[in-house]
Amino acid sequence: MVLLLPALFSEFETPAMPRIIQELQGVDYLQHIVLSLDRAGEREFREAREKMSVLSADVKIVWHDGPRMQKFYKELKKNDFDLKMPGKGRSVWMTLGYILSHRNVYAIALHDCDIVNYRREIVARLFYPVVHPAMDFEFSKGYYARVTDRIYGRVTRLFYTPLIRTLKRILGYSPFLEFLDSFRYPLSGEFALISPLARGIRISPTWGLEVSLLSEVYQNTTVQRVCQVEIIETYEHKHQILQKEKPEEGLIRMASDIAKALFRVLSQDGIVMSRSFFRTLCSAYFQESLVAVEKYHALALVNGLTYDRHEEIEAVEAFTGSLGRAVNEFVKNPIGIPMMPGWVRVAAAIPDFADRVCEAVELDNE
Repeated sequence: MVLLLPALFSEFETPAMPRIIQELQGVDYLQHIVLSLDRAGEREFREAREKMSVLSADVKIVWHDGPRMQKFYKELKKNDFDLKMPGKGRSVWMTLGYILSHRNVYAIALHDCDIVNYRREIVARLFYPVVHPAMDFEFSKGYYARVTDRIYGRVTRLFYTPLIRTLKRILGYSPFLEFLDSFRYPLSGEFALISPLARGIRISPTWGLEVSLLSEVYQNTTVQRVCQVEIIETYEHKHQILQKEKPEEGLIRMASDIAKALFRVLSQDGIVMSRSFFRTLCSAYFQESLVAVEKYHALALVNGLTYDRHEEIEAVEAFTGSLGRAVNEFVKNPIGIPMMPGWVRVAAAIPDFADRVCEAVELDNE
């Protein structure tokens, strides 16, 4: 079992990462802990390595900004692999390649590194369904409540779920949409999967990463081998900003990327989406999301939670704008930003690539 931790160096300067390291000191069943480190110079890389050295598991750091890894990105570009968009998706993809180069890895788990109330049982809960011999799951998805004295998770509550249910109303029964709607927290960044599945899935470099990942899982395994598990009762992490005047940032950008990812998956499945379809979708989504606002308003009242209905309606209006922008961008370019390929394809094009990445990571960590 290998734990993959995607992190920016800046997260080591927050309360979350020191707590995660402290909690992981009590985990002794992992073969490796691999830190996927982004936006870090040499000094930051060495500092991160020193802070991670207290863990009992074998720790390796994939230093994406280091000279060795940068050479690999250039090599991929020369071989027509389009990886020009840096970010969490690209760094996770490359780190998966490093992990999969170890032939004895059975399962991989991933969780974000901004969890303020982190507990080590998160790792065990993610792995358990895919490694226990009495179970037969290939993919487990983590979920949790996003509630403190108020309700969080606006993109899921007010955009993703209303959009999925609007699509179901318009298109009728769709096994794929039912699959997407079945997850309690579909946009969580926490999951575990077995290595054979990891080798074949593609990853999106955009904010649509989670939706694209669920799509890949749906296409590469059966629903019966997918599960979801509660990994912690409540989950507290950094909150993205919603600013209507900045459509390329924060939650507004996230919503737009999620919608485009959905449209592309549906179109690849043969769904015809005309201009009239999109007009109906935008109108019906707006109504569906307003119903969601009233539902959560009632939920907050019953449970004594703080709830700003006006702010929530403003968020719906902003997300409606995100949906409109996503429609326009999708119509102009249905293919969009390409998904990063499965590692089986990389192996076909450059047979020794993963082994050389493994060697480079080992040299960086000496």
